[in-house]
Formats: sequence, structure tokens, C-alpha cells
Amino acid sequence: MRRILLGLVGLVGMVGLVGCADKPHDATKADQLPEIYPDYIGVTIPAGIAPLDFNMADADVDLVDVTIRGSKGGELHTNGEWAEFDMDDWHQLTAQNKDGELKVTVQARKDGRWTRYQDFSIFVSPYALDDWGVTYRRIVPGYEVGGNIGIYQRDIHSFDEYPIMQESALPGRCFNCHTPNRTNPQQITLQIRGEGGGTLIQLANGKQQWLNTKTDSTKAAGSYAYWHPSGNYCAYATNSVHQSFFVGKGQRIEAYHAFSNVVVLDVRTNELILTPELMTTTDLEIFPAFSPDGKWLYYSTSKACNVPAEYEKVKCSLCRISFDAEKGTFGNAVDTLLNGPNDNCSYTLVRPSYDGRWLMYCVTSRSNFPVFQPDADLWLMDLQTGERRPLTEANSSDTDSYHNWSENSHWFVFSSKREDGMFAHLYFASIDEQGRVTKPFLLPQRNPQKFYGEQFDSYNVPDFTKTKVDFDIREAREQVFKDERTQVKVKK
Repeated sequence: MRRILLGLVGLVGMVGLVGCADKPHDATKADQLPEIYPDYIGVTIPAGIAPLDFNMADADVDLVDVTIRGSKGGELHTNGEWAEFDMDDWHQLTAQNKDGELKVTVQARKDGRWTRYQDFSIFVSPYALDDWGVTYRRIVPGYEVGGNIGIYQRDIHSFDEYPIMQESALPGRCFNCHTPNRTNPQQITLQIRGEGGGTLIQLANGKQQWLNTKTDSTKAAGSYAYWHPSGNYCAYATNSVHQSFFVGKGQRIEAYHAFSNVVVLDVRTNELILTPELMTTTDLEIFPAFSPDGKWLYYSTSKACNVPAEYEKVKCSLCRISFDAEKGTFGNAVDTLLNGPNDNCSYTLVRPSYDGRWLMYCVTSRSNFPVFQPDADLWLMDLQTGERRPLTEANSSDTDSYHNWSENSHWFVFSSKREDGMFAHLYFASIDEQGRVTKPFLLPQRNPQKFYGEQFDSYNVPDFTKTKVDFDIREAREQVFKDERTQVKVKK
């Protein structure tokens, strides 16, 4: 019995030594901030976002110890291979420190020695982000159908991701990300491309129908959709996308549209509203977006070029045209807000904030397909003053595009290739009444270095969704392969 007791005492002693060894001791103070992945140093987050777990960038670090203290109270501590925070404790701490500051202390062990780094701050915004989550398309950054393209939704307050539609359920089909009406997941549209394609319209009452939006008066079915706030109309660009490849180093691909026009579908009557002299011309009209009051339709337009040979000549202007929702008619004149050829650049992907204050758009040196342009940056126009500027706080040295607003217009999500120029990931930033934008943060993941290191998908066409999307993929599959489409007509 005595030997057993001595053995237990020895085991307890070893456990105690191991426990002590795992705790920081005799740490050397470093006159520098820690290098962490993702770079969450100095970011601003909404209360209730998923925990900002992070890894040390140095792969030789085998243990990290992190303490977070709130300026308005509360404290969190974690110790392990990476900084992993308890979900409930994190939510409580961020809620307690709304419009406050989290001070983060990082200590790391490498080769048996501990280093304590300078503290850094994470700011908790006064602006809520009450949307349930985001939707996006995940796609391997190749150049053909395949790789199980999928539309997914993610609860941004946790790490839970759910598929909405995957290519494995619709083999050989390529599809655009679903487009909600101002973050409302009940009213959506999406487009299946190619053979057996069609346009899905789901109204707020849950009624679904599959349409053929190509007519004798249009060259293609609708894509790049945007809803009218009334829910009675949806704008589309009708176009064809092509790809060409560069030889040698540098940019790999140039994507372009051989033609493109803007049309509006009255979803009550399944009639297309065309403007042959304004937005259904030999020019390339693309990326429509209604104003929050529904009185204007914004879009981009460029002169037709001999693409791909003249790809550098594609310069899009940003325009708008008035729209009468009662009559379902457009005005007789187009306003040019930004002239691409005159400015020697291209303005695309306009997205007005839902409060009517801002226009956010992409600026590139050329192209009507900015997501493949390394110089794509986000810009902001103040609709009250007309002032515009680049979002230097959010932009990077690589592609920044595919942006959308939260319901309260104080947050935006966008995709960026800033990490490696190949894979686009999702970033979030906030904006205040003066147009000041905070440092963006990467979509949180549990053990982010492992997740993003093993995830070979690009994230594109993100959008906020106020509640979880309820979509029946089995019903959609049945309807797609039935190949029964209601033919839309052109409004007389």
C-alpha cells in the first residue's frame, strides 16, 4: 500500500511540474507586438461576433498564453497551441465592453523559453451587427465548372457553416450566389448557368418559380442581380463571361464580357422592362443596383471593345437612371456620375448603403470584371456631398471587391486576395457617420491557421442575411432537372 501511495504522490508531483512548465515563467519582455495569424491587432469588431481565435505566425512556437482584459470590466484567459476562447465567455466579454477596448497580453513559448510581447488592443464597436450571418459562394479558383462549387451560409456569431446549394447535388451546373432583397433570405433569386439553366425567383411569401429570362429581345439570361426595395422588381445584367490567359509571370487571367445589358424583371407579371436606347444598347451595361428608396438604378457601362485583344481599353463609367416603381418605367436620361474613360480607370460593382448615405464601388485600371484585377480597390462616395475617396483603411495591395452592406449600413463585408493573390477570403469593417472606416478583420475560424491553410476555396459574392436561409435543395434539384421553365415576356 505504501508503494502505491508513493507512486501516486510521484505522479501528482509530475503533473504539477508539467502544469507549471505550461505556465509562463521567467518571460523575456519583447519591445514589439506579437506576430499573429490572422492579424487582429487593432481591429474593430461588433459585440457578439465569433471569437477571434488566433495562432502565432512563428511555427516554432509550441505554446501560447493569452489574457484579455476589458476596459469596462471582464477578463478572459487561454493557454494552448493557439489562442482559443470559450464562445460564451467571449460573447459576454464583448457585450460588456461594447464601445470599449479589449487589451490583449500575449506570451509565447519557443525552445523552452517564454517571451512576453507588447499588449495590443481590439476595439468593440458601438454599432451592432445584428444580422444572423453571411452567405457566399465557395469555389476553387480554377477556370472551369468543377470542384464542387457551393453556396454556403455562416453564422457569424459562431463557427457554424451550412451548405445552401452544392454542385454535388446539381452535377455539372454552375450557379451564381443567391441574392436576397436587403439581407432578407426569404426573397431571393439565383441563376443556374448553361444547359438546363434557369432563374429562380423566391418571393417573401415563400413561393418559388423557375424562369427562362432569355427572350428574343435579349442575348442571355439574367445574372448579377439586385432587388428593388419594394420586392416587386429585380434588376439583372444579361451577358456572357469569357476568359483569356496571360503567358509568363504576373497576372494569370483576364475575364471579360463580350456583351452585357441591364434589364428589370417585374416578378409579379414575369415581364422584362427594357430600355433599348439607354440600357439595352451596343455598349456594355453591367452590375445594376437600386437605390434604397427605389427611385434610381445605378449601373456601370463601357464602350464595346474588340476583346480580348483590346482588353486594356475596357473602362467603365458609373451611371444612374431614374425609375418609377408605380408605373414600372425608366426616365429618359442617364446621369454619368463617374466617367471611366476620362479618368483612365474603370468603375464597377456599385453598392449603395441601405441608409442612402454612401455608394461603395470598385476602381480598377481597366475591366468590367474586377475580381481578377490585382489593382481592384474599394472606394466610397458620400451621396450628401459628392465627395469620394479610396478606402485606404480597408484596401490592400491585391484584389479587394465583392462588397455588400449590413442591414444597418454600419458594417460591410468584402472579399480580398491580400494573403497570397490567389484565394479570396472574407473581411469585415465598420463605418461611422463621418465615413471613417475601421481596420478590417478576417472571418473568424476555430484554429484559423489550420482552417485557412487546408481550405483551397475562394469566397466570393458575400452578402449579409438577417436570419438563417431556409432553402430546400432537394426541391431545387427536382425542379432543375425537370427542365420546366416559365418563359418571361417583354413588357410592351
